[in-house]
Amino acid sequence: MEKSTMTLTRRIQLLIDLPANEQKEMWEKLYRYQNRCFRAANFIVSHLYVQEMIKDFFYLTEEIQYKLADVNKDEMGIFTRSKTHTTARMVFDRFKGEITTDILGSLNHTIQSTFSKNKADYWQGTKSLRNFKKDIPIPLPVKCISKMKYDPEKKAYCFNMFAIPVKTYLGKDFTDKRLIMERLLRGEIKLCTSQIQLKAAKIYWLAVFEFEKEEHKLKPEIIAEASLSLEHPIVVKANNVRINIGSKEEFLYRRLAIQASQKRIQDGIAYARSGNGVKRKQKALYKTENLESRYVSHRLHLYSRKLIDFCIQQKAGTLILKNQEDKIGIAKEQEFVLRNWSYYELQTKIKYKAEKAGIELIIG
Repeated sequence: MEKSTMTLTRRIQLLIDLPANEQKEMWEKLYRYQNRCFRAANFIVSHLYVQEMIKDFFYLTEEIQYKLADVNKDEMGIFTRSKTHTTARMVFDRFKGEITTDILGSLNHTIQSTFSKNKADYWQGTKSLRNFKKDIPIPLPVKCISKMKYDPEKKAYCFNMFAIPVKTYLGKDFTDKRLIMERLLRGEIKLCTSQIQLKAAKIYWLAVFEFEKEEHKLKPEIIAEASLSLEHPIVVKANNVRINIGSKEEFLYRRLAIQASQKRIQDGIAYARSGNGVKRKQKALYKTENLESRYVSHRLHLYSRKLIDFCIQQKAGTLILKNQEDKIGIAKEQEFVLRNWSYYELQTKIKYKAEKAGIELIIG
């Protein structure tokens, strides 16, 4: 049976809600948690790999048992506890008092789940074992969040995480983050285990929300056919109605203009007045940082939204993306198209919005 709910992740910046002279201790706590998560993750995945591959250690004696089970439940088992609890207990004991066990438990569960999905590839040698880096996100279980409320004076959503008071920074917020937070406080949607990312001296909350799928009176027998092309980002047809969403002039030419503008700025940096060194010379370049990626993400979000709105309007319960494999293959052969036409990103946004609206997506 198809699930009636789905999850949605939003990246929200957080600020430590304390005076500046009291923030140092909190930052040290977060960076300590990140370091312990980085080390624990590599310990866990290494132990899991050894457990799965122990049967291939042919140089062990025949008396060695290698059934990955609790010996109390299976006489052939080699563990003193359940398989899931082996790695959990290992990191609990190693980092006792340095990090909360809720974080380690959540981290262990996530890595165990991912490892189980990929262990066949590890066994066949088609995929290498994952190596976790020092900037790994910190798991944030729901039980580690408390006192969430909206503070009208600060104009922010405030809560405690790991006993650290924080508040959201949404800025102008042209997305749906503010609306989602309002619905969360009203109890209309559910908060799931999330993550905290530390990047460039900033804190980002990778919040995961669970909510009911949108209900529309769609008919599965009505099929909408869409194709992604270079002339128009999306061309869609349903019920003898055909529309073009976006155009080359709107998307591609604007993207090329941004690239040309950044190239001119880079060429002119050598002639800029320094004053305070590199930072002063590259001031104009900093202003356009990520400008292209932000523009592309916004346009593709708009195009995919218009596509799903068209399907809902036509009551189409099935959406088919035609000839996508051929187009992606052509894009890979042509460097210009691959560099400037975001087929995969657009396809990803369409997939998420179709699932949210209850539309079955078929990629041909």
